[in-house]
Amino acid sequence: MEKFIDSKIEITEKKIDEILAIGTSYDLLKRKITIGDKNAVLYFINGFCDEDVMEKVIEALTSVKSEDIPNDKENFIANIIPYIETSDESNEYNIITAILSGIVCLIVDGYESAFLIDAREYPARGVEEPEKYKVLRGSRDGFVETLVYNTALIRRRIRSPEYRCEITQIGECSRTDVAICYIEGRVDKEALNLIKDKLANAKIDALAMNQESLAECIYKGSWINPFPKFRYTERPDTVAASVINGQIAVLVDNSPAAMLLPTTVFDAIEEADDYYFSPLTGTYLRLARAFITIISILLTPLYLLYAVQPELLPNWLIFTKVSDELNIPIIWQLLMLEIGVDGLKLAAINTPNMLNTPLSLIAAIIIGEFTITTGWFVPQTLLYMAVVAIANFTHENYEFAYAIKFLRIILLILTAIFGLYGFIGGVIFTAVVIGMNKTITNTSYIYPLIPFDLKKFCRQFFRTSKK
Repeated sequence: MEKFIDSKIEITEKKIDEILAIGTSYDLLKRKITIGDKNAVLYFINGFCDEDVMEKVIEALTSVKSEDIPNDKENFIANIIPYIETSDESNEYNIITAILSGIVCLIVDGYESAFLIDAREYPARGVEEPEKYKVLRGSRDGFVETLVYNTALIRRRIRSPEYRCEITQIGECSRTDVAICYIEGRVDKEALNLIKDKLANAKIDALAMNQESLAECIYKGSWINPFPKFRYTERPDTVAASVINGQIAVLVDNSPAAMLLPTTVFDAIEEADDYYFSPLTGTYLRLARAFITIISILLTPLYLLYAVQPELLPNWLIFTKVSDELNIPIIWQLLMLEIGVDGLKLAAINTPNMLNTPLSLIAAIIIGEFTITTGWFVPQTLLYMAVVAIANFTHENYEFAYAIKFLRIILLILTAIFGLYGFIGGVIFTAVVIGMNKTITNTSYIYPLIPFDLKKFCRQFFRTSKK
């Protein structure tokens, strides 16, 4: 088999020029220099290279005398290249990938290996608190789109020698860097090996949508069950705490979010604020979030049940009975509002920040008032849907909130068709959908409830002090 790096620099230079189409792509550059009495070529990407560092490296290389140049590559790296992050490589795939990743590649006449100088400087925004994952207390830093910054933010919080951060590349075209973070001795070995195997066997051309592309690639199961298999966060403190507790974090370059695995339904009621307050306050926040989640599922179906079968309404709730004339059945009012709330969310996403507040006021006051006045909706329907819409925002997990929404719509339809029996059947169906679900590692989605572990189950709801 022909070697990719030839001892004659002209042959190697021609190969790399043809593969990278040097001269066609304006950002792929090469520079010829002389090191002692040897010709050399530097390949790099304009915009990924730290110019100050490379200026000093080139200055040092061009000042080397002929008699000082060693014959072996090990001494060349140790004594000639004045940079710490330097290695040698002879594999064609690894060399081309390194250049395209922003690493400077040095080819020197007489050596059958390329010298890789990792002087990358990716463009990145400042490390600031994520907009969606804000906390009242705690750190204000968040992940950015550069993988090396994100792994450094985790490493800063975990200084254990057992902490591991392994990197791999996925995507035949994109060759995207993916990091797997865990703590040796605390992680579930079977789960870790399973995830590593899924990543190694992932067949995909490019991770165009970052984590979502990776998630759909490594999880080949049915997506009919709406509950999320992955937990996403942009907070490094949340990732560090999860890794310390034995979970696995997966980070993708070009994405400011980390994937936490495996994920259970109880992970959705945990947030960073639970740990930044006292145990009593943290416990209250968790219990309140769990209660609000149940309310968001059952509130509108119960309202519909009492509307279609008013005889089931207890005396102490008789004041909630719908007394206004119904021009549109309650079920259609609720379904229209379910879609309408999503419409307002989409409008808010695509509305400039300075207009968000006026838009919200228009939607809440004008639209709400006129829909009641014109007879489209009754006041109770708007009230209960407003409570449900607000309850959805208590979850930082976007996918979990929509899973609750889909189950609520199914429960509404069953209640509208079958009345009390439909409501009971819908509740059973909801419990089955959650209980029969599995994590990506094929473990119970409702652990530690099934299989039952009293100590861990209590810790899911009751925050204890750290000793």
